[in-house]
Amino acid sequence: MRAAVIFGLGTSPSNLDPFRAGSATEWMEGVPSSSDEADAVLIFGGDGTIHRHLAALVRLQLPVLVVPAGSGNDFARALSLRSVRDSLRAWRGFESGKIRPQAIDLGVIVPADAPERTHYFCCVAGCGLDSATAQRANRMPRWLRGHGGYVLALLPVLFKFPAFSMRLTDGGENEGIEKLTLLAAFANTQFYGDGMRIAPQADVADGMLDVCRISDLSTLKLLRLFPTVYLGRHVLVPGVEYWKAKRVRVKTEKPIEIYADGEFVCETPVEIGVAAGALRVISLQRL
Repeated sequence: MRAAVIFGLGTSPSNLDPFRAGSATEWMEGVPSSSDEADAVLIFGGDGTIHRHLAALVRLQLPVLVVPAGSGNDFARALSLRSVRDSLRAWRGFESGKIRPQAIDLGVIVPADAPERTHYFCCVAGCGLDSATAQRANRMPRWLRGHGGYVLALLPVLFKFPAFSMRLTDGGENEGIEKLTLLAAFANTQFYGDGMRIAPQADVADGMLDVCRISDLSTLKLLRLFPTVYLGRHVLVPGVEYWKAKRVRVKTEKPIEIYADGEFVCETPVEIGVAAGALRVISLQRL
């Protein structure tokens, strides 16, 4: 067995020690140049680290094990890998042949002005309140981002972020509907923002996006809505729309920043869709 290891910010080769112990695997550091160089890839980091390597991982088609070690670990959470111990158990199962890699979906963002530039995301893409919060959180110290930083970044934004006109077109019932919007999320997984269950019905293997749009609500209603997102109950609140689609074209009156997995990607207009079965992952449960 040969494994390539990617270390994200705040991690180091010492994080690999539990995986080395008692293992006959040969280890190499960095992204392999071809799939012939390794049998699997381990990523020590959070959603941002994974996001930055998705294009290479899709190209390589090697099984990927995520070891949660970032300020936000929502992709690992979606794979039922909530701790280093969980990832170690999954790795031992993979080494022994008891756990087989599974193919899951990734989100895809295609800017209208550069259709040749395809951006993959693993968790959630969004704009509006989401993007403004991610931008603010990214300026915080890493240790603070990992200890409630997203919430701290969101609360001030709630009081001053203006609604914007957005048209979403998905070829279905939501064809070309334009509304004043505060937040739009396009989800591959249920979680973002370090545990916020923005898309409670999302399934990483159903070939669909889960779309959540929050209309122009008052600040008071937003403050009441915010705690319910952690349980996924916000979708029951008037002013919140939720549906599934294979792809969505997003147009706004003025360009709005799109963030995905907490990272800036591009500005609207864009098309957001799904790359079904694009990534092979190692997990503790059937996805």
